[in-house]
Amino acid sequence: MDPSKSKSRFQMQVYKMPPNLNRSELAPPRNWKISGAELNPEYQCGNPVRVSPSESPDPTGLPSNTSAIASWQIVCNITRDTTRKSKCCVSFSSFFNESVVPCQTCACGCSAKPERTCSVAEPALLLPPEALLVPFENRTKMAVTWADRKHLSVPNPMPCGDNCGVSINWHVSTDYRRGWTARITLFNWGETDFADWFVAVEMDKAAPGFEKMYSFNASSLDSVKNTIFMQGKEGLNFLVAEANGSNPRKDPKVPGKQQSVISFRKKATPGIKVVDGDGFPSKVFFNGEECSLPLVYPSSGFRNEFSFVSMMFLMLLPIIWMWQ
Repeated sequence: MDPSKSKSRFQMQVYKMPPNLNRSELAPPRNWKISGAELNPEYQCGNPVRVSPSESPDPTGLPSNTSAIASWQIVCNITRDTTRKSKCCVSFSSFFNESVVPCQTCACGCSAKPERTCSVAEPALLLPPEALLVPFENRTKMAVTWADRKHLSVPNPMPCGDNCGVSINWHVSTDYRRGWTARITLFNWGETDFADWFVAVEMDKAAPGFEKMYSFNASSLDSVKNTIFMQGKEGLNFLVAEANGSNPRKDPKVPGKQQSVISFRKKATPGIKVVDGDGFPSKVFFNGEECSLPLVYPSSGFRNEFSFVSMMFLMLLPIIWMWQ
């Protein structure tokens, strides 16, 4: 995404060994492979193909180029393993529902063998917002208490965790006549720091209304339809790894965290229904990896039911007044 960081160079020395001592016969290294970092994909490389000798600036600083003796080109493409699990996940929350729809059970993989202490089949439990700030292994009590308050069933055994190193929360904050806002929060639960991270969100109906992002740099991509690309601002684009709490013996671990508000205008998206799902992304990418999304949106049923009851009450009020 950053052209200035799209190239790298390294040097290796190759020696001939008997019986291949002919200096005029050159054979490049084969079996190239590029292995991604913590969240980046794997690449499958083809065989070297001889090309015209490449040129490099003269190492002495003279205004001339030095040609290589021979050059080869190796093309590497991202491999797409349909069976591979995600490496990041997304949770949804909103101002019109108190519960958070968390990442899916085993979104980033679980043991192939049935777990004794948790279920790989049960859907993840709804959570209170504060549960997003603690590791999964410390959420059990909070999830059970929340389920009791909301009169939700609790399976036995409980659902397994998502097992994702990076999680992203998308929160719809406001919805008014001319526009609406959301908040995106990145959590790093892994041991690896992410410098120069980037996030891309695909929004099927809302992207044309993108207005501004406040704590991140962001823009709507012209080359990719309905996609908003975002990065941390210069000097702040560093998502640190998980760290111990202030009291490691008692406090749970603390994730690395980055957060920003994003605003939209409705003028370019007439008819958009933010609370019915249009305010949530259909795809989210972190450092090029597609994240796992919840299967449902936060419910606005209570709000709709309240509006319906209120409307019926207002309709019946004149009738009641006439009979008095």
